[in-house]
Amino acid sequence: MSKELWKGIYPALLTPFKESGEIDFDMFGKNLTAQLEGGVHGLILAGSLGEASTLTTQEKYDLLTYTVNFVTGKDVPVILGIAEQATAEAIKIARKAEELGADGLMVLPPMRYKADDRETVIFFTTIANSTSLPIMVYNNPVDYGNLVTLDMFEQLAIVPNIQAVKESTRDLTNITRMINRFGGRFKILGGVDTITTEALLMGADGIVAGLVDAYPKETVAIYDYVKAGKIEKALAIFRWFLPLLELDIHAKLVQYIKLAATSEGISNETVRAPRLPLVGEERERILKVIADSKVNRPNLETKGSGSLV
Repeated sequence: MSKELWKGIYPALLTPFKESGEIDFDMFGKNLTAQLEGGVHGLILAGSLGEASTLTTQEKYDLLTYTVNFVTGKDVPVILGIAEQATAEAIKIARKAEELGADGLMVLPPMRYKADDRETVIFFTTIANSTSLPIMVYNNPVDYGNLVTLDMFEQLAIVPNIQAVKESTRDLTNITRMINRFGGRFKILGGVDTITTEALLMGADGIVAGLVDAYPKETVAIYDYVKAGKIEKALAIFRWFLPLLELDIHAKLVQYIKLAATSEGISNETVRAPRLPLVGEERERILKVIADSKVNRPNLETKGSGSLV
C-alpha cells in the first residue's frame, strides 16, 4: 500500500513508561488506537514529546517495530525522529529505520554542537543520501538554536528525498516565504500547537501536533474544517482548545501533555529522569486547566474514520 506523506495531522507521540522504567507498550497501544480512531494521518516516534533524549537506540527500534506492526494494512505512515550528535550515528539509525519498515524520518539539526549553515546543510544531505526514506527537516531555532534559512533550503532542494519541513520558527510569515520561493517543492507542516489554525490558514499541508496525544478528535477536526473552508467551525474548536494547546510551549510539555492524556485514559504520568512527575501547586494548576476544558468541550459529530460529518 502506497502511503500519502506529509499531509494532515501527525502526532508527536508520547512514550509511556511503567513504574519500573520500561516502555509500557500496552498503554502505548491504547494511545495508538485512540489516534487512529481520531483520524490522524501519520505517526511520529521518538520526538521531544516521546522523550527521545532518554530512549536507548534499541528502544527506538522497538517502538518503531511495534508501531509498524500495529498499523499494518492502514494508510498511516510511521515516521521516526532522528536527533543525534554524530552524523555517523544518524546514518546508522536512518538505515536501520528503513530496514524495520519506517515510512519516513524527521531529522533535527546536529545536537549540542551549534553547526553553521554549511555544516547543517551537509548534515542533512549526508543523512538523506544514506537512505531512500523521505525526510522532513525539523526547523526549530527557538528550542534548538539552529535556523534552517531559505537559502539553506535552496541547497537542500536538490536532494529528492528531503521532502518536507516541520515549521517551528514561530514566524507564520515563513510559511508564505517558503511557498513563494519553492512553490510545492517542500511540504510544510506546522510544528507549534498554539498557532495550529493560523499555520493551516497560511497554507501548511498539515500539523505535527502535541496535544493531539490527549485530544486526537479535536485536533483532526480543526484540520478537517480548515481544509473544508469551514473556518468559523475550526475557530470555535481552536478557541476552546487554546488553554490546552499552551501546555505545549513549556519546558515541561512532556509532563503536562502526559497529564492531559492520562485524564483521557490513554497515557500515564510516568516520565524518565531527569524529568520528574508534577507535584504540588504546579500539578494542581495543570489539572485545573484540563478540568476546565471539559466543561465546554465541543460535541463533535464524526463518522467511521473520525472524519467530520
